[in-house]
Amino acid sequence: MNAAHSIRVAGICLALAWPCLAGSASAPFPADHRAMRRSVTYEQMSAFLDAVAKPGFITITEEARSTEGRKVYLVRLNRGGAKARFKVFYYAQQHGDEVAGKDALLTLIRDIAARPTLLPEDVDLYVMPMLNPDGAEAHQRFNGAGADLNRDHLLLAQPETRALHRVARRIRPHLAVDSHEFGRDGEAFAAKGWEAWPVITMDGCNHPLIPDYLKAAALEAVTTAAPLQARAGHAYQRYTVGGPPPDEEIRPSTSEVDDGRNSLGTLGALSFIIEAGVRHRSADPSADLSERVDGYRLLYRHLLGDRPWRDRVRKLAERARREPLPPFIATNTFWANVGGKPRAVKVRDLKTGRTLEVPTANAMTDLVVKGSVPTPRAYAIEAKAAARFIPVLEAQGLSWETLAAPRRARIERVQLLRIEEPYDDLYQRYKDRQIVERRPASDQDLPAGTLIVPLDQDLARRAIQVLEPCLLYGLYGYPGFRELAQPGTPLPVSRVF
Repeated sequence: MNAAHSIRVAGICLALAWPCLAGSASAPFPADHRAMRRSVTYEQMSAFLDAVAKPGFITITEEARSTEGRKVYLVRLNRGGAKARFKVFYYAQQHGDEVAGKDALLTLIRDIAARPTLLPEDVDLYVMPMLNPDGAEAHQRFNGAGADLNRDHLLLAQPETRALHRVARRIRPHLAVDSHEFGRDGEAFAAKGWEAWPVITMDGCNHPLIPDYLKAAALEAVTTAAPLQARAGHAYQRYTVGGPPPDEEIRPSTSEVDDGRNSLGTLGALSFIIEAGVRHRSADPSADLSERVDGYRLLYRHLLGDRPWRDRVRKLAERARREPLPPFIATNTFWANVGGKPRAVKVRDLKTGRTLEVPTANAMTDLVVKGSVPTPRAYAIEAKAAARFIPVLEAQGLSWETLAAPRRARIERVQLLRIEEPYDDLYQRYKDRQIVERRPASDQDLPAGTLIVPLDQDLARRAIQVLEPCLLYGLYGYPGFRELAQPGTPLPVSRVF
């Protein structure tokens, strides 16, 4: 039996073995999750978690307080003790108005509590079901401070994302899943009389610094989930973004690091994003909540796979953590369709309810590297900027040295040419692109107070993603750092060789 077949069969068998169990009196959802019609609130979740805790099996901890003072919970489920070597981290509701992942996770916790044998003994499962309780209560994307948490994985300026990364560094998961929802019925689709076809989607990590074998294993899991979802009657495909075919670009999610999926992938996790489709324009967007929850549950179980799959993922993740840094760092990437390969993209016709297959050559699934730079030995942060950078280094768990005396080193400084603010229609790119110019390396004296961030540390890939000054997208598009980057002057972070 090959690996793909193994995970597919295991996912189907485990899904069928996971029954709909009668909930306790405190469970804020029906015994059968397929009858869910309303999402679980923060207060309901808090009461449920208090009731479901079981010493030595289900542990509930508070990992942070939100900006408005609500608890951010972590649930650990472990019945194998030290035998539970496969560490899994599922987290949901970074965006407060995206609910299905959280609801699916809570029903799974309920089912495992009622029948512990549903959790394999070798699995150490960690769940943050509601990362953004303030947004959940207000039913809004942002947290109580008005921040998009899934765009706060570089700065880690918010207590919720800082807690997520603290937990991830503490447990070092082998498998991680970020849970979201997208709108099926956007204006561009509606104008054509369509809506997006899938009810449930999934994609893996894709940042260039993540080893190829991890990314390949992630795509294998994405592909082998399709028969499981088809058997359950759910429209499923790889997660993509973009407009309707045939004219609009359709591509996988961003390859940048400022999201949960790629951030945790950099830590050596086989990391995924799951997105369920919501009809926001519907009179009752929760009418199909049960289908979205069911699709989520099938994917959560599918990703756990069988024992050979889990052993394989654990070994791949641990290999990735030992992998030496590549000799070059990709600084500029974009999605393309190499060769203009045609593909049929499914949409749903609103008038007839039929599924249509629309041919297009604008499905971009090839990640192209347009620019790269040699990997340095370390980064040097100017003493005058140290106070601004230290909170980020601390939040990211990075190690650094503060020079007590001047030190001679070979330095490559990077000069900012401009920050491009408009959205790039040609390459479908976000705003705030950093356009820079490298200066020739030379031997220079670094003054006392300079911060040296070495790349021989455990989190070296994370340090590159946060500090590399040549990245097309980096810190200088963010408030508090933009002021440190003036066109025509060197950036405060230099490359050390």
